[in-house]
Amino acid sequence: MMIKPNFELMAEYNALMNQRICDSISTIPNEVLWQDQKAFFGSILGTLNHLMVGDLIWLNRFNQHPSYPKGFKSLIPLRNLPLPTMLNQVLYEDKESFSSNRQNLDQMIIQFINESNEDDYSKRLRYQNTKNDTFNKSFLMLLQHLFNHQTHHRGQVSALLTQMHIDIGETDLLMLIPDLDD
Repeated sequence: MMIKPNFELMAEYNALMNQRICDSISTIPNEVLWQDQKAFFGSILGTLNHLMVGDLIWLNRFNQHPSYPKGFKSLIPLRNLPLPTMLNQVLYEDKESFSSNRQNLDQMIIQFINESNEDDYSKRLRYQNTKNDTFNKSFLMLLQHLFNHQTHHRGQVSALLTQMHIDIGETDLLMLIPDLDD
């Protein structure tokens, strides 16, 4: 079984769901988006910032893949983005700057997945976490974690928006899975 199509699907789904959330919060005042909702990262924008932090941390780690000593070409734009040092770091104070940067990052993730290949997934990646602990893990499983992390925290944001009577629409991955001919 080829694994890359799964990651391509997840990257597409990731971008679509993030865009739906950005569209859904576009009319909500920033101060409301920062209100403490007793969520893991406090507020809606706190949680969305955490998602960006996680993505940036992981993409920078992925850019140290052993098969790409100079890094992935698709990840060159990371040089112009902040490198977070804390999981609760605030990168964007308002929904407008968050949304435009989220869209750009999602396109980078799609390009990164397009650039990666099946052989890359069989490799290990040695990295350090934010506490400087060193790990050596399956690149494939770490990519899976990237997308699972997104889904987990987007679910929290979706629940917070639902409590505000805001429906972001269908969220099932199933909508992007193509129907197969008999």
